[in-house]
Amino acid sequence: MKPTLFLFSILILLSCQKAEKEEVAIQPTESDWQVLFNGKDLAGWTPKIHQHEAGDNYANTFRVEDGAIVVNYDGYEKFEDRFGHLFYEKPFSSYHLSWEYRFTDQFMEDAPSYTYRNSGVMFHSQAPETILKEQDWPISVEYQMYAEEKEGVPRPTGNMCSPGTDVMFEGKVDERHCINSSGPTFPWDQWVKAELIVYGDSIVHHLVNGDTVLTYSKPQIGGGVANRYDPALKVDGTPLKSGYIGLQSEGQGVMFRDIKIRVL
Repeated sequence: MKPTLFLFSILILLSCQKAEKEEVAIQPTESDWQVLFNGKDLAGWTPKIHQHEAGDNYANTFRVEDGAIVVNYDGYEKFEDRFGHLFYEKPFSSYHLSWEYRFTDQFMEDAPSYTYRNSGVMFHSQAPETILKEQDWPISVEYQMYAEEKEGVPRPTGNMCSPGTDVMFEGKVDERHCINSSGPTFPWDQWVKAELIVYGDSIVHHLVNGDTVLTYSKPQIGGGVANRYDPALKVDGTPLKSGYIGLQSEGQGVMFRDIKIRVL
């Protein structure tokens, strides 16, 4: 081999080794993650349930059992549109959020039929203390979680819903309240890993069991669905650069565990 060719080969090898080391260095480590739920109690979390003030965990809707946050309605006589959310104590902007969920066999018969085997995680939400007592949904974006409703009928999980908000999808503002993902359909009693990768008011990715199932951009205030909110907070077109994370209760029993976040 000629000396110049030999030297060139050595330089290429060293360059590849350097790039490989840099790639490994940027991989997230366990220390990059912040645990949001301690597995023991609801410290750091605030409930806000429709028809109740922020901080009122009506009928012990949100509780901790066996290391999971459980949404349970055994203290209810009727659901009566008590849509609820359990909010983490601080807002986030750009982050990677990860959690696991599964449904239970509990469903309130007077809850809307669309809430059957349906729940979600809200993000870029208004603060819980700004949600009025009679406001049904927080102004937010939702990672929607589904499970199979009818055997053999696809019902993908990892969808997007937008109470009081809009998003850009496929190059334009999408006026649909919910956008279906390409995610799979799971039995109601199976644990599923869900992830959100959010870059402020730019790009949002939804992941299911490690696969990206939906991507959209530019979350902003707009749209409908949310009702009886403080009008001063709903200025349509305002970019949503950050906000609170909330676990949903809407008549279907559900469990959340291993909730953690990595700031980007």
